[in-house]
Amino acid sequence: MKVMKRILAIVSILVMMLCMAACGAAKESVVVGYTIYEPMNYENAEGELVGFDTDLAKAVFEKLGYEVVFKLIDWDQKYTELNSGSIQCIWNGFTANTSDDDGVARADKVDFSYNYMGNKQVIVAKADINAAITDTKSLSGKVGAVENSSAGDTYLTENLEGAIKKGVTSQLDAMKELSLGNVDFVVVDEQLAKAYVGKGDYADLEISDKIYSDAEYYAIGFKKGSELTAKVNAALEELAEDGTIAELAETYGVSNTAITDFSDQKK
Repeated sequence: MKVMKRILAIVSILVMMLCMAACGAAKESVVVGYTIYEPMNYENAEGELVGFDTDLAKAVFEKLGYEVVFKLIDWDQKYTELNSGSIQCIWNGFTANTSDDDGVARADKVDFSYNYMGNKQVIVAKADINAAITDTKSLSGKVGAVENSSAGDTYLTENLEGAIKKGVTSQLDAMKELSLGNVDFVVVDEQLAKAYVGKGDYADLEISDKIYSDAEYYAIGFKKGSELTAKVNAALEELAEDGTIAELAETYGVSNTAITDFSDQKK
């Protein structure tokens, strides 16, 4: 009987040790906030989340030894999600060099990673409206859809005098409003516009070549003081050097301006 008890005690200890070892080996998770935005984060035909930002986030956090978890968020609530801790970063074509519609620079609200992609805000409209666009005043009296609290929202507010703003939940929702004829134009990221315009439900839409924003840059947003910022920057440097970022850019057909050398962004 005593021998049996000893055996059971030893087995119990071994089980506990194995459980502790398993717990110790578990990866720490990082929650990434995103919205549906092709070609950055979207679902493919199999229902899998893919995209340039999705795959780059996976590559970065795999290199850093974290398990990455993606959380679909309301873009208008991105800072609340970040500061509450429900997400650890905003990684979704997040324009760094702009202010929100409250006039506060985004760089004052979050810590940004290196800029990793170029972008700009563009006007998308149907052919008849697009043909009449000559300058920013051409859209006065017209209704434009924008994603709430986006760079497009800021651009319309600050540059398209007399235009009537219709705020929606996402850039894709803005495109849908336009395709349905509920608005006259949209202001969206060039990267998104190129992915949708001229295809499927958006075949009759055009990108204006007359007015657009100044150059913008995408970066990853972290809570102020986050230790992840420096770690992610180091991983981005390595992935740029080994060609991973360039390969992802080719896969998803995106244009990049800052993917081979981040040295000029180091502080």
